[in-house]
Amino acid sequence: MSPPGRAKGEDRSAQHAGSPAAGARKRDGALPLVLPGATLGVMGGGQLGRMFVHAAQRMGYFTAVLDPDPHSPAGRVSHEHVQADYLDEIGLAKLCGHSDAITTEFENVPAQALAQMAEHRPVSPGAAAVAIAQDRAEEKAHFTRCGVACAPHAVIANEEDLAAVADDLLPGILKTARLGYDGKGQVRVATRAQLRAGWESLKRTTCVLEKMLPLAFECSVLVARGRDGAIVHLPVQRNLHRDGILAVTEVHENGVAADQATQAIAATRRIAEGLDYVGVLCVEFFGLEDGSLVVNEMAPRPHNSGHWSMDAADVSQFELQVRTLAGLPLTQPRQHSPAVMLNLLGDLWFRAGEQAQAPDWAAVLALPGTHLHLYGKLDARPGRKMGHLNVTGANVDAVRATALRAAHILGIAPF
Repeated sequence: MSPPGRAKGEDRSAQHAGSPAAGARKRDGALPLVLPGATLGVMGGGQLGRMFVHAAQRMGYFTAVLDPDPHSPAGRVSHEHVQADYLDEIGLAKLCGHSDAITTEFENVPAQALAQMAEHRPVSPGAAAVAIAQDRAEEKAHFTRCGVACAPHAVIANEEDLAAVADDLLPGILKTARLGYDGKGQVRVATRAQLRAGWESLKRTTCVLEKMLPLAFECSVLVARGRDGAIVHLPVQRNLHRDGILAVTEVHENGVAADQATQAIAATRRIAEGLDYVGVLCVEFFGLEDGSLVVNEMAPRPHNSGHWSMDAADVSQFELQVRTLAGLPLTQPRQHSPAVMLNLLGDLWFRAGEQAQAPDWAAVLALPGTHLHLYGKLDARPGRKMGHLNVTGANVDAVRATALRAAHILGIAPF
């Protein structure tokens, strides 16, 4: 990709003339600050990109999105939408031409595209960190290097690896090393015969077999790390998954024991520092019945479990993403209300039959402390993330009661 210039008509305002951009301020020996009035670019046009765009625009930035879908949620609300594939040379050059700094909204964006753009613009998170997050085997190796315990596991890349799997790893969960998310690319296996069949069903691609452990709960930690190494974090989030998809997140004093929360935050900081990470990083953990924690996986971006921060913290995960990308100071977020987040899947649109019908939003919004966030997706489909509902209030009992009432109205199983 040749060094991009800004063609006439590409810029959102005359402030972008020159190099560095007028929205940027150079610091000695460092990348420039990218100040409001500049343009922030994002690879990916899904709901996470949409919420990043809204946060950036609220702070006074222009935005540009690269996504091949002409109706992508983020592309439809951004100042610029580059409709191109993630490896399209012309598209990447256009995004660089529009943007003063670039981030990503999902971990499966090609790492090489991030590396190419980083030759011309500040890009965070960096390609090396994203590449590790894209490969479960590399990810677990990184956790181990950071001294963070993960589930016993084995990498299966060929027949020899399959034959060498220890018996005590069964029963387990066989996961593709790459491109799995929301429960996709995973098979539960209890015997060696099921293990072979599972590997065959996953097209004999490289996989990681993880031993199934006695789980007590699941939780996640979101950290933001700046270019200067400063790290801040959101409170530990207790999560409930159904069919491999996050259903409910609770963030309040009764969610996770203080000692386990401290341990999870410290582990997440080590993981981020070990990557020399810049940006927002989510790390998911399993809490075991014996009281210990093991790391599950990481996401180099904002995360579904952090959506509560949009309404219950003074700095949301998306504002943190803006700040880390722009090189702005990071302040420790403060949670000002207990929160419950309900994930709104497309299944809720089909409760009455085969014809899609929107849920009763009026009844939900009549409940105190409810905050509806829909992602602008044109078609509801079962399993598709259509939005989320945040519930806040004065105390934990009131918030949980309201969230359970909302879940009943929506047709979400109680929790």
